[in-house]
Amino acid sequence: MITLLTDFGTADYFVGAMKGAILSVAAAARIVDITHEIPPLDIEAGAFTLLAAYQTFPKQTIHVAVVDPGVGSARRPIVVASQNYFFIGPDNGLFSYVLEREQNCRVFHLTNEKYFRPSLSQTFHGRDVFAPVAAALSKGVEPAAFGALITDYKRLAPLSPNRAKGGEIAARIIHIDRFGNCITNLTREELTDKMISGGARLRINEIEIKSFKRFFAEDLNSPEELFGVWGSAGFLEIAAFGASAARLLGIERGQQIILTSGGKQN
Repeated sequence: MITLLTDFGTADYFVGAMKGAILSVAAAARIVDITHEIPPLDIEAGAFTLLAAYQTFPKQTIHVAVVDPGVGSARRPIVVASQNYFFIGPDNGLFSYVLEREQNCRVFHLTNEKYFRPSLSQTFHGRDVFAPVAAALSKGVEPAAFGALITDYKRLAPLSPNRAKGGEIAARIIHIDRFGNCITNLTREELTDKMISGGARLRINEIEIKSFKRFFAEDLNSPEELFGVWGSAGFLEIAAFGASAARLLGIERGQQIILTSGGKQN
């Protein structure tokens, strides 16, 4: 199985051309679209979306991700081989979050033009490099056949929050979805149920959030109240039922959040 995640949209020929390039090499390939609506050139949004989706697919799935503002430049095309999945795309940090989660990852620089399309465009590596390499990989070509092993691949800022003064935790917004929910990089490791029941609170833009819910519509008596809720990707989200939390808070991705524990921990 081969998945596609891009910022191409669906109005142009780009996605169809990538699928054609795959099927020209591997006619029996199963191709699944994760999304083609990543905001244009937004590497961090692509990295988060890939992280949230990739593990729902069967092991050995080949994930092709193309959010590539540096196409045609010195940025390298790569394939990542982990214990359970493969990832193909540009070396610009797009695979940073899955590299943090996956075990035993090896990263190879795609240089063997034998596996590229014959006429290589400098503006469409999705079709001419990544798609045919994915097709070859699906037919059993070993990752090492595509190029040399590298260790200096690009990384975004780590997902893990930082410890701050007085036992506080400095977290950040890593994604804002179309509903205005603000996904943080806090997991249940940093924010436990015991901390929540003990009065843990979040502070952002001098606003304190003390309410935590199990689901978005748990309490319909407080419209536009800001609260924390565990999202489906495993991260704490800041939300407001029936409203955009991002708008209410006036925040953007990357903004810092301070988590303060409400009581002592064992």
